Amino acid sequence: MFFAKAGKYQACKLFTSGHFALIIATFACIAIALKKTIHKSKEDVYKIIRNLTIVLVLLEIFKIWFTLQDFKIINVKEWVPLYYCSLLLYAGLLSSFTKGKLKRVGDVFLATGSIVGGLVFILFPTTSLPTYPVFHFISIHSFFFHGVMVYLTLLVNKTHYIELKKKDVLYFASLVGVVCIAALIVNNIFNSNLMFISMDFPNTPITILYKLTGKLFTPMMIIGQMIIPFYAVYIIIELFNKYKEKGKQKNSNC
Repeated sequence: MFFAKAGKYQACKLFTSGHFALIIATFACIAIALKKTIHKSKEDVYKIIRNLTIVLVLLEIFKIWFTLQDFKIINVKEWVPLYYCSLLLYAGLLSSFTKGKLKRVGDVFLATGSIVGGLVFILFPTTSLPTYPVFHFISIHSFFFHGVMVYLTLLVNKTHYIELKKKDVLYFASLVGVVCIAALIVNNIFNSNLMFISMDFPNTPITILYKLTGKLFTPMMIIGQMIIPFYAVYIIIELFNKYKEKGKQKNSNC
């Protein structure tokens, strides 16, 4: 069953007992991992990022090979890693194996947008559970991958691996923008919907935006993904830091 072809066994589907079991297991693993690594040094956090990136890239290569056993190579939406969550791979590589501004691009994504993609997928795993059973490589891999997305954002921020600034949105937008351009090119060639920027994605919240924006759908999706995830996390971090600072001042006054 673990490596069975798509359709051979009954799919888990969304919001089933199997889905909820994977959610609980994923968050439990995140909590355990954080407990063991929350007090690590910046050097140790760098090693964690690098090692997880290597593991994820190797798993992605295997997943692509495995997927191509079921689907033709021209069915790019099934195997080409040009989706929002795929950004974790590129951000991890930049963070681990480059320096200067390129490293900053990777670090900023890990500190902000990574958790957004991870949480959304864990709740709505539309590319795995509707097709595969719970105990299948694709299902387990997808929850591990997106669990890592959540874990790394929490780890990077709790250990102060980087200090975020408002202008870091430019680094975030540059990474998302490059991937969106690549996805748009592939979409136009293969009539696909990588990064979900070229057409509707039925039975998801994207449908609402698609109906509201019409011909502006593609630019709106690109701009939205370049900005919204960063600010969603950045604002929460800023509010948390202000609340924490007020608590310190209150205690010092007492």
